[in-house]
Amino acid sequence: MKDTMTKIRALSVEEINKKITELKEELFNLKFQAALGNSDKPARMREIKRTIARMKTVITEKETASKAQ
Repeated sequence: MKDTMTKIRALSVEEINKKITELKEELFNLKFQAALGNSDKPARMREIKRTIARMKTVITEKETASKAQ
C-alpha cells in the first residue's frame, strides 16, 4: 500500500482527477456487468473504490498543504 500511495502522491492534482474519472468509468462498467450476472472480478470493484478514496485523500492533503503555506 505504501508503494501505491507514493505513486499517487507523485502525480499532480489534474492527473489524479483524470485517473479518478477513468476508475469511475471502470467501476460503472463492473457494476453493470454484475447486475447482468457477468461479473468476472467482483473483488476489483472493492479495489477500485479504495483506490478512488486514496486518490481523493491525496488531493485533500495537497490542497491543505497549499493553503497552509
